[in-house]
Amino acid sequence: MSERVVLVGYGPVGARLIEGLLPAVRDGRIDLTVIGAETHDVYNRVLLAEYAVGRADREGLDMGDRLVAEEAGVQFVLGMTVVGVDRDRQVVRLHDGIRVPYDRLVLATGARANVPTLAGLERAQRHRAARPGVPAELDRGSAPLPRGVVALRDLADAEHVRAAVSAGQRIVVLGAGVLGMELALAAAEAGAEVVVAYHSAAPMNRTLDENGGRVLAAAATAVGVEMMHHARAESIVQRYDDHGQAWFDGLVCADGKVLAGDLLVLSCGVAARTEVASLAGLATSTGVLVDGASRSWTDPHVFAIGDCAHVADPADAGDDGRVPGGPSGLVGPGWRQADRLAALLTAGDDSAAASASPAPVPGAAASASPALAAGAAASASPALAAGAAASVAPVPVERPGVVMLKAEGIDVVAGGAVDADPFAPVHAAACHAPQVTLWADPARGAYVKLVTVDGVLTGFVSVGMPRTGAELTLLFERGSELPADRSSLLRLDAPDAGMAVVADPFAADATVCWCNGVSAGAIRDAVAAGEPTVACVKASTRAGTGCGGCVGRISELLAREAVPA
Repeated sequence: MSERVVLVGYGPVGARLIEGLLPAVRDGRIDLTVIGAETHDVYNRVLLAEYAVGRADREGLDMGDRLVAEEAGVQFVLGMTVVGVDRDRQVVRLHDGIRVPYDRLVLATGARANVPTLAGLERAQRHRAARPGVPAELDRGSAPLPRGVVALRDLADAEHVRAAVSAGQRIVVLGAGVLGMELALAAAEAGAEVVVAYHSAAPMNRTLDENGGRVLAAAATAVGVEMMHHARAESIVQRYDDHGQAWFDGLVCADGKVLAGDLLVLSCGVAARTEVASLAGLATSTGVLVDGASRSWTDPHVFAIGDCAHVADPADAGDDGRVPGGPSGLVGPGWRQADRLAALLTAGDDSAAASASPAPVPGAAASASPALAAGAAASASPALAAGAAASVAPVPVERPGVVMLKAEGIDVVAGGAVDADPFAPVHAAACHAPQVTLWADPARGAYVKLVTVDGVLTGFVSVGMPRTGAELTLLFERGSELPADRSSLLRLDAPDAGMAVVADPFAADATVCWCNGVSAGAIRDAVAAGEPTVACVKASTRAGTGCGGCVGRISELLAREAVPA
C-alpha cells in the first residue's frame, strides 16, 4: 500500500524534495500531494532581484518540471493554504474546508519578510501566532503594506521593483544585508536612483567586519548608491494622488532626516512561517524544531525542511527552553535537507526510520517566542530520557558557508568568524587563540582580513581583491594552512601577478557551486558527456541553479575545457 506523503509548501526546497521522491511515486510506493499557497509553478526566489532589475527574464526563474511530476502521479493543490493539522487523525485542513489525510507530513513553508516597527507600517506587521487564512493574506497583518512599499519576497513584489527601475525612479532600500546590497547595486546599474539606509556602522555587518563593510560602502558610493549609515528609521511619510490614494513618499530617520523616494524596499531579514506547526502543537523556536533527519521533536510523522526548519539536538536546549541556532536562511542547506529526507522517505523502512527519529516530546506545545512553552522547555532540555536522546538523529555538520556578493565590478567574499580583534593579547605561548592579519587600501577599494588558528584559515574577508578572494575561498573550504608569508596572497591581484596559487581553483575536488556542492570535476564530467554550455551544465549537475553566484566560474571552467580549433 502506498504511503501518503503531504508536502506543505512548493518553493525551491519543496521542489527538490518532489524531485527526490519521483522514483518512489512512479513505483507506487509513495502517494504524494503538494499544497502551495501561490498559483505559480515553483521559481527561484534567490534570483528575484535579478529579475526585478531586468537581468533575468521570467522563464529564467523557473525551477523543476510540474508536468513531469504530474505525469509521475504527484497531485498538486495550488492556491491553497493549510489552516490546521489534526495530528491524532493525521489530516491537514485547507482554508476552503477540504481535508487531506497523510501518513507523513512535510512542512516546507519557508519564511516571510520581517516588517520593521515603523510608524505607518504597524498594521502590516503579522504576529507569529496569527492563524493562517486565505493565500492572499498569508503574510499580511491586519492591513497590507502601504502602496509603494514592498519586501521583494515574491513575483508580485519583483514586478513593483521592476517597474520602478524601468522608470528610473528613486528607490529607498531599508537594510544593508547581502540581498539588500545586491538589489541596490543592481538597480543603480540599471539606471535607478538608489539610497540604502541601515542602522549599523557599515553594510553587511553580519558577514563582514566593520572595516570591510566600510570599504564596500565606499565602493557602492563610487557607483552611485547613496549609503546612509547609522540611520535609525522611525516612520514613513505618504503622499496622496489625484484619486486620494496614499503612496510611500519618504523614510523618516531618528535625526529628522527624510529620505525621499518613490519605492521603499524592506530588506530587514526574514522569520520562519511556524504558525501551522504552532497551532498543531509542534515544538518551535526560531523555526519548527527538528532533528538531523528533519523529523519533528514532537511527532515522528511530521518533518520540516528549508527556511522553516530549526535543526537542533534536543540535548542542546537550555534549562530555560531556549534552543541555539536557527534556520540557515540559505538555499544550499535546505536542498541538502530535502535530499536526505527524500532518501529516508523513499527507503520506506519503518524500523530504520524509527531508529533515526526521536520519541515524541510530551507536552511540547509550540511557542511563538524564542523560548519553548513550559512543557516543551522541560522536555526539550538536557533532561530528555536516555532512550529518547539516544534515538534522536544526529544533526548533520554543515561545512562553513562562504558568502559572495553578486555585483558587477565589486568583488566581496567572506566566510567563517571574522570578528576577532587583531590586537587582542595572547595570554600564553601555547594558547590556540585566533591570529589576525589585516591589509587595507581603502583609497583603491581593497581590503583583506585573515583569521587563523594554528595557521589554519578559520575566517576571512576579501573586498576588491578577486583573485585573493578566490584563493582564500579554496583554502577555507579545505581547512588548509596559510603560507607563512601571508602577504604573498596579496600578490595574486597585483598587475604583474606571477605567484603560483597555493590551490588550483579548478582542481577536481574544488567546489564551484556551494549551493549544490558541485565540484569542478563533476562539471568536467558533464562536459565530457556532451554538455558544453552553462545551460546544459545547470541541467545535468544543478550547478548555478541556486544563488547564481558561481555562473561566472562555470563559464571560466568551460572556456578552459574548450578544445582549440
